[in-house]
Amino acid sequence: MTPPSYTASTPSSAPPERATSSVLSRPNSPRMRLVNQALSIARKDLILEFRTKESLNAAGAFAVSILLLFSFVVDPFAEMMREMAGGLLWVTFAFAGALIFNRGFSRELSNECLDALLASPLSPSSLMLGKAFAIWVSLLAVEVVGLAVFGIFYNVRWWLRPLELAGVCALTTWGISIVGAVFGALTVNLRLRELMLPVIIYPLLTPLLIGAIEITNTLLANQPLTGYEWLWGRVIIVFNIVFTALALALAETILVN
Repeated sequence: MTPPSYTASTPSSAPPERATSSVLSRPNSPRMRLVNQALSIARKDLILEFRTKESLNAAGAFAVSILLLFSFVVDPFAEMMREMAGGLLWVTFAFAGALIFNRGFSRELSNECLDALLASPLSPSSLMLGKAFAIWVSLLAVEVVGLAVFGIFYNVRWWLRPLELAGVCALTTWGISIVGAVFGALTVNLRLRELMLPVIIYPLLTPLLIGAIEITNTLLANQPLTGYEWLWGRVIIVFNIVFTALALALAETILVN
C-alpha cells in the first residue's frame, strides 16, 4: 500500500496593486497614522473654536465690517466695482485669516499644552497638518458669511458659478491656512506675534492671492475660464503642494528644535 504523498503548498503572492493598496489601507501604516492624528488635532481645535467662537467672531466681524465700509466708499453698482470684486474679497479674507491662525498655536501656550502635545506620541507633522486643517475649516466658514454679505451689498451674483468658485475658495484657503500654520508656529513665542505674523506671511501669499483674484474676477463676471485663468489655477495648485510638503518636512525642526 503506497502512502499518500503530500505536496507543500506555497501561498500565492498577491498582485502588486492589491498589496500596495492593502499597505496604505492599514490603520497602523505611517500615512494613515499621520491622517488620523491630524484629524484628531483638527477636531480638538474645531470643538474649542466653535464652543468659544473667539477667532470666528473676530474674523467674521472684521470681514463684514470691511465689506460694509467699502460699500459706502465706492458705488457697489458701478462697473469698476465688478472688476475689483475679486481683489476686495480675497484681501478681506486674507486679513481676516490673520485673526484665526494667530490663535492656532497661541491657545496651546497656557498650562504648557504645546509642550505636552510635543511630548505625546503625536508626530510634529500631524500636529502641523491638524492645525492647518482647523484653520482651513474656520476660514471657510468666515468666507461663506463674507460671500453672503458681499452678494447683498454689492449686487454681485456669485452663485452663478458655485462649483468653480467653491474650488477656488477651497484651494486658495488651504494655501493661506498652511502658510499661516507654519509661521504661526514660528512666531508663537514672540511677544509681538500679532504684528509680526501678517508682516511675514503676506509677501509669501502674493502669488496665491493674485491667482485667486484673477480667477474670481472671471467667475463673478460669469465669463468662461481661458488659458490665462487656468495658468493661475496651476500656480495655486503648485503653491499648495510646495508649502504643504515644506510644512510636513520641516515640522519637527519648527516645533521641536
